[in-house]
Amino acid sequence: MHDLPDEIERLEKRMEVLERRVHALEHPLEARWPNASPEREVESAPLATAIGPITPVGSMFPILGKSLLGVAGAYLLRAIEESSSLPKLAVATAGIAYAFAWLVWAARVRGGPRFTSAIYAGTSALILAPMVWELTLRFKVFSPVTAASVVAAFAIEAVVLAWRHDRSPVLRAGCMTAAGLALALAIASHTLMPFVVVLLVLAAICEFASRMDNAPGVRLLVALAADAAIWILIYVYFAPQLAGKDYPPLARTALLAPGVLMFFLFAAGVSLKTILRERPITVFETLQTTVAFLLAAVSVADFGPQGCVVVLGVVCLALATAVYAAVFTVFERAKEPRNASVFAVWGAMLLLAGSFLCLPPLAITLLLGAVAIAATIAGIRMNWPAFQFYGMVFLLVGAAESGSPGFLISSLAGTPQGAPAAGIWLIACSAILCYAAAQPREGESWLLQTLHLVFAALAAANVAALLIEGLMGLAAFRIQPGAHHLAFIRTLTLCVAVLALVFGGAHWRRVELTRLGYAALALVAIKIVAEDLRHGHLAYIAASIFLVALTLIAAPRVARARLKA
Repeated sequence: MHDLPDEIERLEKRMEVLERRVHALEHPLEARWPNASPEREVESAPLATAIGPITPVGSMFPILGKSLLGVAGAYLLRAIEESSSLPKLAVATAGIAYAFAWLVWAARVRGGPRFTSAIYAGTSALILAPMVWELTLRFKVFSPVTAASVVAAFAIEAVVLAWRHDRSPVLRAGCMTAAGLALALAIASHTLMPFVVVLLVLAAICEFASRMDNAPGVRLLVALAADAAIWILIYVYFAPQLAGKDYPPLARTALLAPGVLMFFLFAAGVSLKTILRERPITVFETLQTTVAFLLAAVSVADFGPQGCVVVLGVVCLALATAVYAAVFTVFERAKEPRNASVFAVWGAMLLLAGSFLCLPPLAITLLLGAVAIAATIAGIRMNWPAFQFYGMVFLLVGAAESGSPGFLISSLAGTPQGAPAAGIWLIACSAILCYAAAQPREGESWLLQTLHLVFAALAAANVAALLIEGLMGLAAFRIQPGAHHLAFIRTLTLCVAVLALVFGGAHWRRVELTRLGYAALALVAIKIVAEDLRHGHLAYIAASIFLVALTLIAAPRVARARLKA
């Protein structure tokens, strides 16, 4: 009996421990509250150790369960739609509202793991996408225009909710689902235009809406979907006999608009970000703007009225002027080298495209020759080797357009074709001026040396070819030139060119001229065997060999004499 008070005291302590454990089970967060009293923390520690921490995987299970309940609700609505006598449109509207409600829930959820919003947003997408697909293609409840409107509304809702509640998972789920669903429905329904409009709206939102720069994956997917839809539109309506006849007819304006709008959309976006906001252009923006321009150009060429190609060329030249104005006035290459480089490349592409679209051949040669000189001078003064490269590109394209390659081959190795065209003279003068403006220096990089070598080679080859044509014309006044006369004139011209190049290389300290001189000397030696010995008269063969021998002796002496001087 003396032990009864002790037993009662032990029972009271056990009851207190049990009460605390039950309270800890009912309020697990309070058991870990950092401001709890020391006694409670000590007594709750065994219980917390027994229960263990709530892991991310464990916390995901209830969220996934709710998500599956949402998907089950969508299937229930579908079953009601198939089996009941209720109006299908009313049930479909309820289903769409149900999917939109899940997106709202995803945006408004508070507390819990971070992935809760992403799972609920994904649930909304899983509910909406198959529902719109079946309502449009299987049950024919929605017309393509209605389906496109629903998809656009879903994307706009996601953008608004993400902006108000700062929920990037909602933005990604809404815009990516809308872009993929719009492209899939455009292909499957054979009604492209409504969904192309939706994709253009999404592209505009991604390009101009705030905070979209923080979601590059969304912008990329939307742009790719819009590009694909417009390419499909161009292919289908440009060659309907290949794509099929079950596409609705569209007016010419409707066919032109998507590609043109796509280009103006991204051109405006890039101009706003790079020129006004002074931000570096991204790789995505560079490639997407280029693709958008191609879409616009192909749309105009395929569906535009007669003469629209010339207009497109004028637009390209105007854009090239604007782009180069931005390069030389707005961008500071030291601060934003990427912007200046990208815009310079675009300017070169637009200039070439515009020249060939709206100018005659002689005007193309004249323009490209002048631009090559200007680009070379700009590259020297701005210490920008890329512009010297553009000058070389312009010069080579102008030479190809003028017929210079064929003229060089016929004059130096084939049968002369008579007096050279005006374009040949223009290219020869442009090449000489480009090389004179280049001002090669010692210690230059191999790239600059290659550019200067190309300028010098093109100038020397054109001058030699013109000289051969001139000598052949003079000889024709006195005799009827034959193959041996032509072979001797070529040998004489090339030997003079060798000495002039070696002399110029030594006198002006331009190593590329010396290299060209010795390369030309090797060609003369090959020419003696390949042409003079095969076609020449004995006296002319002897004269040619004599000239080559003198050149071999004189060239090194000329180089050394000028170097000593």
